[in-house]
Amino acid sequence: MSVAVVYIESTIDNVNESMPKISDSIVQGDKDYNESVELLNTKYFDQSREKAISAGDNYNSSLHSLQSIKDQYYKDLNEVHKDYIDTTIKELELKLKAVENLRDAIYYLEMEENYTGSDCGSYANEIMYEALNYQNERNGIVQNNSKLFS
Repeated sequence: MSVAVVYIESTIDNVNESMPKISDSIVQGDKDYNESVELLNTKYFDQSREKAISAGDNYNSSLHSLQSIKDQYYKDLNEVHKDYIDTTIKELELKLKAVENLRDAIYYLEMEENYTGSDCGSYANEIMYEALNYQNERNGIVQNNSKLFS
């Protein structure tokens, strides 16, 4: 008779293992987004576009990871983790929308359609400020529940 021993990882272990990579991608996305804005302001359109694309890729990576966690483990998570995931998904959806508008701004400003480009850039800023509210909420969840996120 043979016996198979199967180790089943806990849901929280899987979630906790994923969080540093998700967080790092968000931080890198924010860095790329800010660099894209700076490059756009100095009219380095190609470099600005590259940074905006990179920001979007980083945000998308985090969003897909969170959605996967939500799809696989959501029913097993506690309310704090659920709030964190839901808040971060909202943050990332807005940041992706801001990137889309930033990319539009880059296009229009490069084509010297300054009015439309400025409108797109302003809208990107408004969306990013809205996303920052969710980012602050996410950071608050982590700070108020440090034992769960260590």
